[in-house]
Amino acid sequence: MTQRIKVADLPEFDAAPYLDSEEAIAAYLTDILEANDPALLAAALGDIARARGMGEIAKASGLTREALYKALRPDAQPRFDTISRVCAALGVRLVAQAVHV
Repeated sequence: MTQRIKVADLPEFDAAPYLDSEEAIAAYLTDILEANDPALLAAALGDIARARGMGEIAKASGLTREALYKALRPDAQPRFDTISRVCAALGVRLVAQAVHV
């Protein structure tokens, strides 16, 4: 008989340990941006900030550590200014690309 596993019993996935290179971070953000979900983008930036060190990113972005955690939680809807400052602190840039229909 096959044993069933409940979804609630599975560990929560944490992307931060896998974001160990510029290429991994760029690929992760590109995939996240395709979802067109601001809360998901905030959470992804939070994953990247945790991978790099939340205190360091907070200092580089000019935000307090607490404000950074609040702005980048999964249900957050941060202002574009916050996203821009965090991206600059992370050393990444969001780029627009033409969509060919």
